[in-house]
Parts: sequence; C-alpha cells; structure tokens
Amino acid sequence: MALSQRITTLTGGGSDGWDLFLKAREMIAAGTPVTELTIGEHDIRTAAPILQEMHASAMGGHTGYAMVPGTDALRDAVALRTSERTGVPTTRDNVLITPGGQSALFAAHAAACDPGDIALFIDPYYATYPGTIRGVSAVPRSIQTRAEDAFQPRAADIAVVAEGATSLLINSPNNPTGTVYSRATLDGIAEVCTSRDLWLISDEVYDTQVWEGQHISPRALPGMAERTFVVGSMSKSHAMTGSRCGWLIGPEAAIANLITFATHTTYGVPGFVQDASAFALSRGTAFEAEIGAPFARRRAIAQRVLAGQNTVGQIPAQGAMYLMLDIRATGMSGDDFADALLEAEHIAVMPGESFGAAAAGHLRVAMTIEDAAFEAALVTLCRFAEARAA
Repeated sequence: MALSQRITTLTGGGSDGWDLFLKAREMIAAGTPVTELTIGEHDIRTAAPILQEMHASAMGGHTGYAMVPGTDALRDAVALRTSERTGVPTTRDNVLITPGGQSALFAAHAAACDPGDIALFIDPYYATYPGTIRGVSAVPRSIQTRAEDAFQPRAADIAVVAEGATSLLINSPNNPTGTVYSRATLDGIAEVCTSRDLWLISDEVYDTQVWEGQHISPRALPGMAERTFVVGSMSKSHAMTGSRCGWLIGPEAAIANLITFATHTTYGVPGFVQDASAFALSRGTAFEAEIGAPFARRRAIAQRVLAGQNTVGQIPAQGAMYLMLDIRATGMSGDDFADALLEAEHIAVMPGESFGAAAAGHLRVAMTIEDAAFEAALVTLCRFAEARAA
C-alpha cells in the first residue's frame, strides 16, 4: 500500500536536520559520555509548585475531556498576558490552546494556506518549519538572511519572493540565531505583508528571553492584528517542555474556525495541564525571569570566553537560549566541524546547516548545561577550532 505524499515528503527528500543529535544520543546509549549542547531543553525541571498544581487538578478530577478551545481560565490568562505585554486588546475569543507551540504552527498554516499555496519562511529557521508547511500541502519557500546583518531579514528580500505567496513565518527572538528583530525590521515585514496581502505567522515562544533590545510582537503594529497569528508556548518561558501546552492568537473569525479544526485533529489539551499552566502564568514576570536567568548568565560566560580568541565568531546573542557561532575561519562546514568535534571531544552541537543554507559554516550551541560545564565545553570548542584553523 502506498503512503500519502503529504507524509512521505515532509522533509523534502533530505535530512530533517537531526542527524548529529541522533548520533550523539546513540553514543550515549552505547556508554560514551557526551556533553550535549544540541536541543533547547532546560537543565532545570518544571518547578515543583507547578507540578503540585497539576497533581492537585488531576486528583481533583480534571482528567476527562477538556473544552477543545481550552479552558476559560487559561484562555483568559493568555489573553490578559498578551494585552498587557503588547497593548493589543485580546480576549479569549482570540485564543486557541494547543498541544504545544508546534501544534499551533501547524494550525496557523492550516488556516492561512490552501494546498499548493506558497508559504514563506526565514532562513535560518527552526528545523520543523518547512515540514510543517509541507504538512498542510503548501509549498515552502525560504528567504535567506545574512550573517553580516546579524540575520535580520531585509524587507526587500522578502518582497522579491512574496509575489503569489499566501503567508510569511517569522521567529523573534530567533531560534537558531538568537537574533531579536528590530522595530525597523518588523516595520519592513509589516509593509510587505500589507502590500502583498500575506498572513503573518509570528513564532514568539522565546518572548521572555530577551537579553538585548526589545521584543516587539508584530501583531501590535498598525493594521497587523487582523492578518497576524501569534504562536506561544509554556515550554520555554516556564520550563514546561514535556507538558505540551501552547496557544495560537489570531482574529476571532480565524480562531472560531480553528476550534473546528482542533475538534477534528488534536481534540484539545488535558485539563490538569491547562490548570497548571494557568497557575504558572499567574506567577508573573518575576518567575519567567527566574527561568531565563541561567541563559543570560551563560551568555555572559560565552562572551568572555569568545573574547579571548579570534577564530570563532559570534552572532550577537540578543535573545533565546542559543549561541550562533561562526566557524568559517576553520575552512570546515558546520556539518563537518560538528561531526569532528563530537568524535574527538564528545561535545555535541548542532551544525548551522541543520537550520538552512544561510547558517552554513556556523554552529548552534544550546546554553542548556550548568555554568562550569558550559564554560569548559566552550573553551574546548574554541581550542578545537583554533587547531583546525592553524
């Protein structure tokens, strides 16, 4: 029996970008210690009070079917958080609770794109973006950014390929680069979306992790609320990656139709997880800052280590939990460097090529292990690069 092209072509016939990560996990399973700086997984676990709230809710009986759009309490909490942070009036009717941010990305593209539509995204990109677009039978088209621009997308580059497109997916603070899009960048993006009648899908799961500049949600820009979907998640802001609770914010009519879509796909998120998420959001910005503090600390460590050498370059890490390192001085590709580093030093990082052509010759380093081990791994990486460059 033949499988559908939708399923068999998600990766476009190539790698899904996780080869190095899987190789590292195989080494660990075989008993080889590996320092993992690959995925965006906090080195702390979900805070005990959140888990206690989840347990209490489950023991209290909230284990049956929850309302598909999300509980009123959580939708209201997300709406209030959004209104306060962006200044855009938002109610529960603008909010759909989803099983994590990835589900929200899929739902947004299902709402914006018909089969065969062109869906734009920025390169470098999170590894699932093109597959998500193919998953709704749309056609992915990337827009390359430049390292010399700190990977800020240029509106002119978007405009060149926007003719005939339906949607544009952006991500700020950005995974993998750590770039926070400037107001000028977002104004340019908004102008293209308006002039070319594009849906804008804004992945903002790292909105609480900003180390330089300011996070601006494009939904807050003039004329953009009616054409913007915003993806959010509890995963990064509250260290709740395994709880799989996210949301999609958009125009009321779109969300109403997406509730029907969710009824036929995910059928909602467990009620006890939603109750714990609402409780977590009620702890406010101080708690979110506590979750983000280790990455701000390790960013400072990285700046100090990298300042002591001149082989490995760094794209300014303005936000998120990653560093984007330039290793082109070694003459090696990101793929070859990462593979050699894993074999020789048992340090696993993600090659830039996993995130698109624009990041070739770079590495993404997740700042997700304790400070001393992180510093030691970064020092080793720099020495390894210096030896290759020599």
